[in-house]
Amino acid sequence: MFRLVFFLLMLLLPTAGFADSQPKTGLVLSGGAARGLAHIGVLKALEERGVRIDAIAGTSMGAVIGGLYASGYSTEELEKLALELDWQQVLSDDPPRQDVPFRRKQDDRDFLVKRKLSFRDDGSLGLPLGVIQGQNLALLLERLLVHTSDTRDFDRLPIPFRAVATDIANDKKVIFSRGHLPQAIRASMSIPAVFAPVEIDGRLLVDGGMVDNIPMDVARSMGVERLIVVDIGSPLLKRDQLLTVVDVLNQSITMMTRRNSEAQLATLRPEDVLVQPALAGFGSTDFGRAEQLIDAGYRAANALDSRLLAMRSESGGNPALSLARSAEPRTPLISAVEIENDSKVGDAVIRRHIRQQVGEPLDLQDLQKDMGTLYGLDYFEQVEYRVVHGEAGNTLVVTAREKRTGTDYLRLGINLSDDFRGDSAFNIGASYRKNGINELGAEWLTRIQLGAHQELFTEFYQPLDAGSRWFVAPNLHAENQNIESVMDNDPIAEYRLQRYGYGLHVGRQIANNGEIRFGIGQAWGEADVRIGDPELPDFNFEEGYYQLKYSFDTVDNVDFPREGEDIGLTLRQYDEGLGSDERYRQWEFKLDKALSHGPNTLVFGGRYGRTLDDAEVVTSSFMLGGARQLSGFRQNALPGQNISLARLIYFRRMTPRSFLPLDFPLYLGASLERGRAWNNDNEFDSGYINAGSVFIGYETPLGPLNFSYGLNDEAERALYMNLGRSF
Repeated sequence: MFRLVFFLLMLLLPTAGFADSQPKTGLVLSGGAARGLAHIGVLKALEERGVRIDAIAGTSMGAVIGGLYASGYSTEELEKLALELDWQQVLSDDPPRQDVPFRRKQDDRDFLVKRKLSFRDDGSLGLPLGVIQGQNLALLLERLLVHTSDTRDFDRLPIPFRAVATDIANDKKVIFSRGHLPQAIRASMSIPAVFAPVEIDGRLLVDGGMVDNIPMDVARSMGVERLIVVDIGSPLLKRDQLLTVVDVLNQSITMMTRRNSEAQLATLRPEDVLVQPALAGFGSTDFGRAEQLIDAGYRAANALDSRLLAMRSESGGNPALSLARSAEPRTPLISAVEIENDSKVGDAVIRRHIRQQVGEPLDLQDLQKDMGTLYGLDYFEQVEYRVVHGEAGNTLVVTAREKRTGTDYLRLGINLSDDFRGDSAFNIGASYRKNGINELGAEWLTRIQLGAHQELFTEFYQPLDAGSRWFVAPNLHAENQNIESVMDNDPIAEYRLQRYGYGLHVGRQIANNGEIRFGIGQAWGEADVRIGDPELPDFNFEEGYYQLKYSFDTVDNVDFPREGEDIGLTLRQYDEGLGSDERYRQWEFKLDKALSHGPNTLVFGGRYGRTLDDAEVVTSSFMLGGARQLSGFRQNALPGQNISLARLIYFRRMTPRSFLPLDFPLYLGASLERGRAWNNDNEFDSGYINAGSVFIGYETPLGPLNFSYGLNDEAERALYMNLGRSF
C-alpha cells in the first residue's frame, strides 16, 4: 500500500510543479443586468480553449454568473438556467398564486385595485426602500447555491471568488471574501431604488457597480498575474433618446458606473485580455433575449482566439472544479430547524408552514413553496432560508423579517356602467385590513362601498391554531341597494332595500386552495318603494339563517387567468327558530375554468342559483346583469329568485411578455353568454337570454382596467368601464 501511495505522489509531483509555473489567470465579470448573460458565452469560449480560471471577481450580474460558475456550475447548466428561468417571476416579489394562502387570495375577489398602500402601527404611510424587495431572487440564489452551505470562506470554493457591493450609507466599496454566498451575490446586484438594499452586519448594501463595476483591482488582489476582463456595461444614451424620467435616472446611474469602469480599464496591462461583446442593441431588461446575449459573448471571445489560446492551461484543468461538477447533487440532511423572527406573528406560525422534517434530506421543492406561502401572508419584508453546518449536523435556519413599511393595508377601487339610455351605475370602494393583531395572526378587515350598491362589512378573523387551519370569524354588515320587482315580465316597482345584520362563522382552510365554513347569522331591514305604484306596500323583515360555504381557488391570475379553477358553493337555510319571518332554502354554485395555449385563453363557467321554497321576492333575489353577467344589461339589472348563467370568454394577449415586474399587458377579448332569471311565487320568467360582449383589457400599475361593450337579444346595450375586476 505504501509503495502505491509513493508511486502516485511521484506521478503527481511533476504535474504540480508545472502547474505552479503557469501564470495564474483571474476573470473579471462586470455588471449590466440582462446584458450580463453575455458572460455565459464568454465562459463557453474560454472552456473550449482550455483556459483555466484561478480566481473570479464580479459585480452585480457579473457576481451572479461568476458566483455560480465558481461554485461548480458548468456553462451548459448556466445556459439552461438563462434560457428556462421565468425571469418575470424571479425579478418580482409575488410568489406564484397557487402558493399564496387562501385568505390572501380572497383579497383579489372584490373590485378593489391590485396595488395597496401599507401603514405602520403608528398610522404613518410606509414606503419601501426599493420597488422590488428581492424575495424571489433571494430564494432562487439559495436554491442554486445550497451545495455551498458549508462554505463561508470563498477561497474554498472550486474557484476562489469575490463579490463587490456598495455601502449606501458612506459610498464605500464592500468586498465579500467570506460569508453566506447567496446573500453576498444578492447584495452585489441591488440596483438602488429598483431592489431594496441588503442589510449585512449593520451595513445597508446596494449594487457594487456604483463604486466598482469592473473590479479588476479586486481580482489582482487575489494573487493572479493576468486578467480576462469582460466589459458589458451599458453605453450612454444620446440626447434624443432621453425622453422620460426613467431614461434620465438610468442615464445618471450609467454615468456613475462608466466613470469608475473607465478608471479600472485604464489599469489594463499587456498580458491582460479585454472582451467587449457587441451589445449596443441590447438593453438592461432584455432577459427574453438570453440566447442572443449568450451568443454575443461567445462571438466576442472567439474574436480573440489567438490571445486566449496563449492562456491555455497545460496542467489538465482545475481538479476541484471537475470534482464539484461530477459529484452527485447534494441535499444536506437536516438535523434541526430554527426560526429567526422579529414579526408580529409567533415562531410557531412560521414553523407550521415549513414542511421540512427533521432527520430527512432537504426538500428544496417543498421549501420553495413554503417560502412563497409565508411571504404571501403579508407580514414579512422578506423570508429567507439558509443551511448552517455545525457539530450537531445541518440546521435549516428560516429568517422572517417584519415589513418596515407596516402590515396594515388600504385598497381602493371603482367600477362604472352605462346603458346608453341615460341609466348609469357606479361603485367606489375601499378596504382596510389590520394584520397581526396577535401571535396567531388574527386580522380585522373592514370594507366600505358607495354608489349603486352601498355596503359596510367588517370581520374579525381569528385563527385557532398556528397553521391557521381552523378559524372563527364574527362579522357585522350593512347594505343598501335597489331591487326591481317584476311581474309578468314587466317591472312594476323599484324597491330600496336596506339590510343590517351580523354573523358568526367557524371554518377550516384546505391547504392554500380552499376553505369551508359553517355559520349562523341574523339580519333585519326594510324595503321601501323608490319608483313605481305608491299603493305598493313598504315592509320590514327579519332573517335568521344557517349557512355552509365552500370555496376553491387555483387560478394563477384573478384578473386574466391562464389556468386553474375558481369554484364556490353556498347553501343557506332561513329558519324561524333563528328569528326569520319565513322558512326557505337557497343555494348557489359558481364555476370558472381557464385553459390557455400560447397567448390565447378560454374561460368557461357560469352561475346557478335556486330558491327552493316560497319567499318574499325582494329579499330573496339573486342578481344578474353587467359585463359578462348577461352583457347589455346594466349592473344587477335582472333580479330573480332563481338564476342560471353559462358563459364562454376568450381573450388574447396582444403585447409581448416583459421580463420585469413592470409588465402591463394589453388584451382583446369577447364573450358569449346565455342565462335566465325567474321567480317562484309570480309569473316572472325572463326566458333564456343570449348575450355577448367585446372588451379591451389593460393591466395598469393600479390593477386591471376594462372597457366593454355588451348587447343581448332583448335589445339591451351597455358600455362598461371597470378598474379592479375583470370577470
